[in-house]
Amino acid sequence: MGVIIGRAEEAQLLSDIAGTPEAELVAIYGRRRIGKTYLVHNFFENDILFEVSGLHNASLQEQLENFKDCLLKTVPGKKIPIPGNWLQAFQQLIKYIQPQIKKRKKVLFFDEFPWMDSPRSGFMPAFENFWNSWASRQKNLIVIICGSAASWMIRRVVQNKGGLHNRITRQIRLRPFSLAETEAFFRAQHVTLDRYQVLQLYMAMGGVPQYLKQVKRGESAVQAIDRVCFSKDSYLANEFNNLYRSRFDSAQHHIAIVKALAGKPSGLTRNEIIDTLRLSSGGGITQTLDELAESGFITSYVPFGKTVKNGIYKLTDEYSLFYLKFIAANKKTGRGTWLKLFNTASWKSWSGYAFEAICQKHLEQLKAALGISGIYTKDSIWRSRAAATARKSAQIDLVMDRSDRCINLFEMKFSAKTFVLTKAYLSELLNKQELFIEHTGTRKTVFLGMMTTYGIRNTEDFAGIIQHQLSMDVLFRPVQPAL
Repeated sequence: MGVIIGRAEEAQLLSDIAGTPEAELVAIYGRRRIGKTYLVHNFFENDILFEVSGLHNASLQEQLENFKDCLLKTVPGKKIPIPGNWLQAFQQLIKYIQPQIKKRKKVLFFDEFPWMDSPRSGFMPAFENFWNSWASRQKNLIVIICGSAASWMIRRVVQNKGGLHNRITRQIRLRPFSLAETEAFFRAQHVTLDRYQVLQLYMAMGGVPQYLKQVKRGESAVQAIDRVCFSKDSYLANEFNNLYRSRFDSAQHHIAIVKALAGKPSGLTRNEIIDTLRLSSGGGITQTLDELAESGFITSYVPFGKTVKNGIYKLTDEYSLFYLKFIAANKKTGRGTWLKLFNTASWKSWSGYAFEAICQKHLEQLKAALGISGIYTKDSIWRSRAAATARKSAQIDLVMDRSDRCINLFEMKFSAKTFVLTKAYLSELLNKQELFIEHTGTRKTVFLGMMTTYGIRNTEDFAGIIQHQLSMDVLFRPVQPAL
């Protein structure tokens, strides 16, 4: 096995798959550049018997010719004709691999699987027939299908209503690195940065391994972001359109929604998105939102005490947020742009929202720090109703509604130094707590907490009011995979 950073839960699942005495059909999906292919190559480096990757926007003839060329690598020296259709292609595959799986388990790896299913190609019926009529009976066979179009993989494979219905034996949705995995990744790359620097990079790039790989040794986070995002023809200056257009057939609505959410950090409801973009309220908007959510670009948060239909959508892909806020408007200014922007008022305002989103992605770490990992929680946000009171309206970043009859309210604050809690800010926090209790009518114990980068300097001045204060170090703690 090659070197795999993080991915403990996924590696355990793949290890279980390798040890089963039966055929396995594994679906792996996740966004572009997330490391799906790397994971398969490095875990099964000596066991991949056949590998083919779909060609983007290629014709049926081009896909079949590519399939034949990949099969030749498995059986070099053979004369293999270009198959006339996908049924013939899979029959060729069976013919040449069958003798090679008699003694030990082998892997067939179909990368960028959705791209092979070009219109009217007959690919999916042929693959379904291949699995159901032959592959599923081979105890020494692991078939891995992989794709970046997460919504397609879920709709056409995982939730397939035809020949693959309930045939997937395992599935892995590969997500971006956590902060702990990002720190471990940099360590493996011999990139030495403190946690504040790592957090800054995560805000701009997220936990996407291929993005993080661009950071050079000896650079600060500011220098790395400036070079990778703003220099001419830099790696991330033009990634945005590729990110969406390579994943969705008609990406204009996806991009429009993402841009609308980028302009509203507090989020928008479904109806607000429709009104903002003047869209139809039909099923198309629902599918587009689902596809963006399944692909990990947006997240729907259900406000405390509300139902799913009242969900608030937020743009939670770090790179998309950073691109739309800073890169898109500054492409022409080139190298040195971020050296001027990184400490402006605009950045300070944006970094607060970015830090909040990162905290909400690391809820397991927060729960572990509170000592409530084993307690069931409903995690949400909360907004006070407009004009419901004469007091100032309020929004709470994170509400943890616990099954032990307690509720944690958390405020997140990003700061380059230890946070100083002023009387004015404390008054604002207490106002939020009081409004929450008043509006929700909860009878549970309500704890007030804060998550900051370096902690709070003067908590002793307000003893007993802030029950929990956590620093960014909490977010870097690895979470043990589920047993």
